[in-house]
Amino acid sequence: MEALFWLVLQLIDLYVWALILSAVFSLLTSFGVLDTRNRLVWTVGDFLYRITEPALRPIRRFLPDLGGIDISPVILILLLKALQIFIGRSLAPMFL
Repeated sequence: MEALFWLVLQLIDLYVWALILSAVFSLLTSFGVLDTRNRLVWTVGDFLYRITEPALRPIRRFLPDLGGIDISPVILILLLKALQIFIGRSLAPMFL
């Protein structure tokens, strides 16, 4: 059972890193540093978009318009870290 909790915590960490990479990729693309006409760049961007957008879309629906600033990744990272703390401190000791 301990291995299952460890795996869930590691998967949450990987998803947080995917969110960070997606935000950085989005910034680099919008400033013209990365060219999405390049097939590799487009593939990486599409992959990051597909794995992060389903979780970010509901958060964006509730946020007010901030004039082009997207803070939904920050909110999702905070929620995921809170979930990690909850799992690590509340759920895991009950089952171990």
